[in-house]
Amino acid sequence: MTVIGIDLGTTNSSLAYSTGEGVSLFAIPQLTNPAEVRAEALLPSSLYIPGAKDFPEGATALPWDDSPTFVVGVLAQKRGAESAGRLVTSAKSWLSHGGVDRTSALLPLAAPDGVSKISPVEASRQYLMHLRKAFEAQFGGEAQVLVTVPASFDAVARELTLEAATQAGLKDVVLLEEPQAAFYAWIEKHPDWRERVQPGDLILVVDIGGGTTDFTLIAVTEAAGELRLERVAVGEHILLGGDNIDLALARTIEQELAAKNTKLDAMQLHMLWQRCRAAKEKLLEPGSHADSEPVTILGRGTGLIGGTIKSKLQREVLERILLDGFFPLAKSTDLPQRARRVGLMETGLPYAQDAAITRHMAAFLRQQAAGAEHGSVRRTPSGLAAPTHVLFNGGVLRSEIARTRVMETLNSWLAEEGLAPAALLDGEDLMHAVARGAAYYGLARQGKGIRIRGGVPRTYYVGIESSMPAVPGFAPPLKAMAVAPFGMEEGTSVALPETEFGLLVGEAAEFRFFCSAVRKNDAPGTMIEVLGDDPAELAPIEVQLDSGGAREVVRVSLQAQVTETGLLQLFCVARDGRRWKLEFNVRERVS
Repeated sequence: MTVIGIDLGTTNSSLAYSTGEGVSLFAIPQLTNPAEVRAEALLPSSLYIPGAKDFPEGATALPWDDSPTFVVGVLAQKRGAESAGRLVTSAKSWLSHGGVDRTSALLPLAAPDGVSKISPVEASRQYLMHLRKAFEAQFGGEAQVLVTVPASFDAVARELTLEAATQAGLKDVVLLEEPQAAFYAWIEKHPDWRERVQPGDLILVVDIGGGTTDFTLIAVTEAAGELRLERVAVGEHILLGGDNIDLALARTIEQELAAKNTKLDAMQLHMLWQRCRAAKEKLLEPGSHADSEPVTILGRGTGLIGGTIKSKLQREVLERILLDGFFPLAKSTDLPQRARRVGLMETGLPYAQDAAITRHMAAFLRQQAAGAEHGSVRRTPSGLAAPTHVLFNGGVLRSEIARTRVMETLNSWLAEEGLAPAALLDGEDLMHAVARGAAYYGLARQGKGIRIRGGVPRTYYVGIESSMPAVPGFAPPLKAMAVAPFGMEEGTSVALPETEFGLLVGEAAEFRFFCSAVRKNDAPGTMIEVLGDDPAELAPIEVQLDSGGAREVVRVSLQAQVTETGLLQLFCVARDGRRWKLEFNVRERVS
């Protein structure tokens, strides 16, 4: 069966596929100019909401759609740089923003009156639908689809990504974390990977894309004489990436223009932001030796000649901002700084307050090591997680100076504690590794490749209130039933005993969960008393399960599974077929 891997990126999206052996990239047909369709290696994650007179009739037609509602890809990116109020970008970052209704029509934020807004889910659906239709137009047939998400996406963001994929016409979609996908791409490229890493090695995956920074640790272990790979830690969701760098460059040029009495309005700054991205990418291209790149934006007048504002992005300025602002030589004890916040602020994305990616890396390695109990996490004497290898992913790390600074910083920490430097795992094209790795993982699911293990690190339980007579001053006793045993593999389900419980629906109720790192032999369905500190209680979930309006207690049986992205899903199934789902993350997290 054909396997498709989709990297649904903040800035760019890509698609790779396999028909059974090996992985290939798919060149994505898209509008590059009005009435011009060309296949490109990447689909810019940009959506343009056209006005009635923006394009001549038929100029936005695609081979599979004569009159699309929106324009996506290269042409959207180009036209949006001139009309920012109609351009939707960073939809993926908005999907992860828990402070807004992610299903509401809120993009573009700066849309003028008369421009209809869309939701982050709808924008994601449009990108995925474009990829699906483009692929089907060339290859047809059904395929197993794997869509990647940041390792740090919360449960809602994952669910909305699946919703967007379903609405886009994709079936039986599986989600996979981007850092894992990048490592799968490395495995696919290196069949001799077992000779490159050894038991006891610890691999740090550094993934810096257009909108997010992700850190993941993968341990190399051995069982029954065979090497195994096990993901042992995932970092927090950090909204920090190429978008931040581009804006820093734009702000710097804005100051230079202001010193020459040229002030920019909000739309011009947005245009400058996009122009700086393109100039940055040209300066950082392998083999580029240019000292600067021109940056031109439209002036406030209507004339094209003499109505433009011209400047240059200097290589020296770019490198200074990268090294001093985003990749400073931090110490391993330096944690991200938190600035004092203003009480009122504009609605927007919750970007990281500290732009220093190296300080975020220090926090991940030090805090993860302090909280993790996993024996395969190699540590320095002071408790810092000590990687033996580093794998890079994401467009920002195409920059050699960024890669060099990350390695320089990490190895200075290891040297201070008497450890050997970490080695770099040479990867492939950083812009396509995630899509390629997702396709390879699809093959691994069919038994045609290596899978990274990520079994749950504890036994997890759900709280069950005992059926006892009410006693004044005493809460009913609570028991805990094991629903996810220690070591349960992600992507698997467990059969729970066919015991029925009463489920309260139709009004808000609290669901309590527990975990134990000691009780490793409790089978699914094992019922234990909740006494003392073990099992330890996790943060409860308060939710109102829908019942069609009626408050009732429904007799249900339980089913449990752990998804590929580390969510324990507990299904409550009634006799009449109704189902309710509860879920929470069972992965080790940075505190």
